[in-house]
Amino acid sequence: MVIRDVDHSPFWLKVDGTWVYVDEEVMKAHPGGSAITTYRNKEATTVFHTFHGSSIKAGKWIAKLKEESKDKQPNISDVEEELVGDDKINMGTFDITQEKADDIAKKFDKLRFDLRKEGLYQSDLGWYARKCLEPIGLIALAVYLQLRHEQYVLAALIQGLAWQQLGWFMHECCHQQVFKNPYYNDLLSYFTGDFLQGFSSSGWKEQHNVHHAATNVLGRDGDLDLLPFYATVVQDLKLVDHWVLKLLPYQHIYWTFLLPLLRLSWLANSISFVVGMPANYYDVYRKKAPLLAAHWILVLYQLYLMPDWATRATFFLVSNLTGGFLLAHVVTYNHYSTVKFPYNARILSNYPCLQIYTTRNMQPSPFIDWLWGGLNYQIEHHLFPTMPRHSLPKVMPRVRDFCKENDIPYQVDDYITGWLLELEQFGNVAVVAKKRLSKMF
Repeated sequence: MVIRDVDHSPFWLKVDGTWVYVDEEVMKAHPGGSAITTYRNKEATTVFHTFHGSSIKAGKWIAKLKEESKDKQPNISDVEEELVGDDKINMGTFDITQEKADDIAKKFDKLRFDLRKEGLYQSDLGWYARKCLEPIGLIALAVYLQLRHEQYVLAALIQGLAWQQLGWFMHECCHQQVFKNPYYNDLLSYFTGDFLQGFSSSGWKEQHNVHHAATNVLGRDGDLDLLPFYATVVQDLKLVDHWVLKLLPYQHIYWTFLLPLLRLSWLANSISFVVGMPANYYDVYRKKAPLLAAHWILVLYQLYLMPDWATRATFFLVSNLTGGFLLAHVVTYNHYSTVKFPYNARILSNYPCLQIYTTRNMQPSPFIDWLWGGLNYQIEHHLFPTMPRHSLPKVMPRVRDFCKENDIPYQVDDYITGWLLELEQFGNVAVVAKKRLSKMF
């Protein structure tokens, strides 16, 4: 969970053919936090409707902004950066004509409308109740094995799995998939996120909404900011100190071995975000009441019940490292194995193409659908983020056909192939880092 520093100066958004002015007052009041800044001075029609769906509140809000902006004129200079030399490494190209791009956007809007009309955005509350009870049951099993049978390592492994599954459920609550009313989604995300697994749902939304809006776009998607231990693109090498440059030639080698640390990293980031919530720039985060402290009280009490410090340390590390790897091997697969785009890339104004070019699916199966929390259908999830998980397998053939009809690459592979492509991307940057390091001596 990486939250970027955000430019809070006023800007324009183009929605439904109309430029609207976004000042500091609008930004602070935005319920989605900094996600509104992601399309600064850009065409944002499709991303607006994709994120807000049939929200009456969002519709009234944008109508009010259009009315307030009608007498103002935007002065926008937006030139796409031309990449040269090593800066092209791991970067994608979007060279279709504007006419073709507009046609794809219109067809996507029709597809999205058709899927909503067919009821594929309708949540099955019974299905979600089961998905919520599954990880809670796993936690109960872990506690039972700990207290009754003293099977601490097995209990830790099961608890790590439960935390991973809770992560997927919190993810769906934060995307407003479970209930129609955002208030109830938020309450459930506090319970399954903050309380049961120690992840701040508010901090997660602040980072994740931006990632969805500008996937793999440099300077916008915080998930690309992995320094000092990893550089996703050559441009990152301009930002590092000498000691960091000594590490990066080996990043493709140690990448996989550090994946288990992801949960510990997210826990630390969650604590940092929650501590700063009372002074947060956005109104929505200052008004939240996180349950993170209650989670850590439970964790400490669980550890207190164990017989000695060696057992406590073993349980803590095994459970968190297991949960970390189970999360990381999924969330790193989908995007780090695909191309990136520069800050002002033209593709940013074509939401469906951006999501499809920068996302890779994992081959589905009943077990993978469960273990990966539906994120093996990551292309479909990124195109329709508020669509319930149980609808994604039904939508997959439609999206594949859409890509074929519009000559867009639909990327789906087995895990080993995607993992090797991740390593290839990090290896590409490692080669450049090694060259630059050698020039210093």
